[in-house]
Amino acid sequence: MYTRNRRKGQKTNSGLTIIRRSSACHPRGELRSICLLNLIRRPYNCQMPRRATPHCSQPTRAILILLLWLAATGCARDVADRDPGDLVVLTRNAPTTYYIDRDGELAGPEYEMAIAFAKSVNRQVHFEVLDSIDEIVRALEEGRGDVAAAGLTRTVAREQRFVTGPPYQSVEETVVCRPGIVLQDMTELPGLEIGIIANSSYEETLTELRERVPELRWNAITDEVTEQVLRRVAEGDLDCTVADSNILAIHQRYLPELKSALTLGTEKELVWLLPAGSERLVELLDAWFENYRVSGELAVLMNRYYGHLNQFDPYDVQVFARRVDSRLPQYRNLFEQAAGETGLEWTLLAAQAYQESHWEPEATSPTGVRGIMMLTQPTAASLGIENRLDPSASILGGARYLSQRLERIPLHVSAQDRLWMALAAYNIGQNHLRDARMLAVMLGENPNTWTGVKEILPRLSQRRYHQQLPAGYARGLEAVIYIERIRNYHDLLLDLVN
Repeated sequence: MYTRNRRKGQKTNSGLTIIRRSSACHPRGELRSICLLNLIRRPYNCQMPRRATPHCSQPTRAILILLLWLAATGCARDVADRDPGDLVVLTRNAPTTYYIDRDGELAGPEYEMAIAFAKSVNRQVHFEVLDSIDEIVRALEEGRGDVAAAGLTRTVAREQRFVTGPPYQSVEETVVCRPGIVLQDMTELPGLEIGIIANSSYEETLTELRERVPELRWNAITDEVTEQVLRRVAEGDLDCTVADSNILAIHQRYLPELKSALTLGTEKELVWLLPAGSERLVELLDAWFENYRVSGELAVLMNRYYGHLNQFDPYDVQVFARRVDSRLPQYRNLFEQAAGETGLEWTLLAAQAYQESHWEPEATSPTGVRGIMMLTQPTAASLGIENRLDPSASILGGARYLSQRLERIPLHVSAQDRLWMALAAYNIGQNHLRDARMLAVMLGENPNTWTGVKEILPRLSQRRYHQQLPAGYARGLEAVIYIERIRNYHDLLLDLVN
C-alpha cells in the first residue's frame, strides 16, 4: 500500500491552487518521483524551482526548497481548501500534460489549456496531480474533480462513463519496441514480452485486437507510468509497449533507441473528460474551445510543445551526446563568457554553434561562411572580427550578432517568439524575416508569433510570393529547419549538462 500525507494546498501567484496527491514511496521501497529524474534523462526539465524567499533563514529556506522539490516531483500530497465554485482539474505530471519547467514555472499543454478555459469562465483553478490515468479516471468518477485533463484518449468505454470535451489533438497508438525487434504486422506480437499501463486506452485497444489475434498477451502494469515503461523497453527489460505518438516523439530525443514498430489502427483523439451530468460545463468548454482553435491559440500551443520534434534523428542525437563529452568542454567557457556579455543562455549559443558547425572551429561552407559560428565575411567585419577561425572571436561575434538581431524584433512580440525570429534572421537575414512577417499579414497569419512566421517562411522561395517582396527570394524552409534543430539540440544539451 502507498502511504498518503495531507497538507494545505499550495497557492501560486496566479491565483490557482495545486492539490498534490501522489505516492510517497514505491512498493519496492525506493522513492518514487513522478518527474522520473533518475529514470529518464530529464525530458521535461522537471527540476527544483530556482526562486527562494530572500528574507528566510537558512533552515527555513532549506525546508521551503525541499517542499517545492517534493511538489515538483510529486512525492508529497497537498489537499487544498477551495471554494465550491472553483474548477478542479485532475491531471498527472508528464511532459505532455503538466510539469514544472527549468525556470521553476508550471507548464504543459494541459496546464495552459486549463488555465485559459478557467479564465474564460471566470473561475479559479485547482490542479490535483495524481499518479496514473487509472487513478485520474477513478477520481473523476468519484466526483473529486470537474475535469480530467491528462492526455486522455476518447474511447467507447470512457464515453459510456463520462461526458467528453472537444478533441484538441490527434495521436496514433504505436507499438514501441526495444532495439533489434522488427515487426511486419500484429500477428507477430504473440510471444513478445509486452508491458502495458493497466486500465489505459492502450489496454482497451489490445483487448479489441485480441479478437483478431487470440494468442496476444501482455502484462498490465499498475505501479509505473508510460515514461517509466518506455525506459524499460529502451533498456531491454521489456520487448515492447504501447504509447501515444506524441509521448514517443518527446522521449525518442532522450531514448533514441526506441522505435515505433507498428501503428495500432487509425488516429485517436485526445479529449478532456467530465463527470456524467456536466452538460452545462461542457457547453462552456465547447464554446471556449471553438474560439481557442479559431483564434490560432491552439496552434501556437501545439507548436510550442511539439513543433520542433519533427526534426528528430536518432543517429544525430547519439552523435550529439558523444560530442557534448568530447568537443564541448573545450569551448564551454567561451560560450559562457559570450552569454555573460549578451544576456543570452550559453546553452542556446552552444546549440546554435552545433547546428552551424558541429563545434568545428575551422568549418567552412561552399558559400564562404566560416568558423564555429559560421559567420560571413561582411558580418565578421561589421563585428570587428579579423580571424573567423578563432573560436573565441567567432563565438563572441556570433553571440553579439544574434543579440543585435534580437534587438530588432519588436518588444510586443513574446520573448520566446522573439528569440526564434532572431535566429531566423541570423540564418536568412533581417530583410527576409521582415518580408516573412509582412507576407504573414497579407495571408492572414500572425506576424508576431513564431507559429505564424514559421508557416510563411517556406513561401519565400515561391515565385508568386517573393516577386511581391522587397528582399525577394529566400530559402525560408531552411530557416524553419535550422531553428527546429537548434531547439532540439538546446533541450538535449540542457538535460545532458545538468
